[in-house]
Amino acid sequence: MNIGIVGLGLMGGSLAKALKKYGIAKKVFGFINSEKNKKDVLELNLVDEIVDLNTLKKQSDVIILAIPVDSIISMFPSLLDIDKKTTIIDMGSTKEYIVKNIPEQIRENFIAAHPMTGTEKSGPKAAIDDLYEGKSVVLCNLEENENIHVNKALRIFQGIGMRIVVMNADEHDKHACFMSHLPHAISFSLANTVMSHEDPKSIIALAAGGFKDMSRVAKSSPIMWSNIFKQNRENLLNSIGLFEEHMKKVRKMVEEENYEELEKWMAKANTLHEIL
Repeated sequence: MNIGIVGLGLMGGSLAKALKKYGIAKKVFGFINSEKNKKDVLELNLVDEIVDLNTLKKQSDVIILAIPVDSIISMFPSLLDIDKKTTIIDMGSTKEYIVKNIPEQIRENFIAAHPMTGTEKSGPKAAIDDLYEGKSVVLCNLEENENIHVNKALRIFQGIGMRIVVMNADEHDKHACFMSHLPHAISFSLANTVMSHEDPKSIIALAAGGFKDMSRVAKSSPIMWSNIFKQNRENLLNSIGLFEEHMKKVRKMVEEENYEELEKWMAKANTLHEIL
């Protein structure tokens, strides 16, 4: 099948690499707005051909939307004239808002997916081999899709080595908030806290593994993540509230010098990695 990818940054570019590696696509088309990024895409040989959107829609059996979540919503009017047999797959990090706003004309064609993988980098040069292998992809509300479109999505994601997880969009957004969105909010907060209270020389001299690990995702795209926070606002606010309760708890234990209780609290946190 011919596959068209809208957006060829980390996610779209890495997907293009995987589709070629596993021979899933007869031809991979790409659509991208930035002239600079077009140059990078061509130099990296990520797709077989860069085309305009109308050509991509006509030539593709599957259209992948690997763009920020707000951009996915804004794409809907441009997709209303696709063929009934053409499958659309979005790879946005939020799902409920997207699912609720899919136009009725293309609802059966539209697979709401979220590959649970990524890095803090962006743009075509961020595309890497094996980004998807061994990772999970969440497919949401499949009961609203025609089987022909579900089967094409399964063929693609299983073909590049992903594990399939099926759940409702609202359930996905609640879980994704704790696993991804809250950690990003914490990382951005940590980075801004340190930037506000430490001079650059101290940061360079003393920043070690713990700080670097926790602040790494603060290098992520502000545009992309502000959109994600906006679309998953209620779940994010709830998770921030729960996190603040734990910060109040650890502060209280330190203030009261209750180090035995603090050690038990930390030991409970250690058990997370028995699951992961």
